Amino acid sequence: MKPKKTLKIGRSNFELMIKGNHYFVDKTALISEFYNNQSDVILMPRPKRFGKSLNLSMIDYFFNIQKPQSKELFAEFEIAKDKAFCIQFAKIK
Repeated sequence: MKPKKTLKIGRSNFELMIKGNHYFVDKTALISEFYNNQSDVILMPRPKRFGKSLNLSMIDYFFNIQKPQSKELFAEFEIAKDKAFCIQFAKIK
């Protein structure tokens, strides 16, 4: 039997959210949207506790070459279904 997932409020580290068996709303599709966006600036005005820091941490884990274990963190999420983007990502990493 799997342990119950917990709801963590205020946690902004993507790896700890995933490995800690906490609920996580899959926003990984943002990664390819941000990467493919042609704008000079991307503005995300959101209220407190809306996941801004967690989203930045998620993007950091996806692209940061100093975090080689990050591929496993994303295996179950929407971004992993975008095979073309993940192949390109593998070349970047």
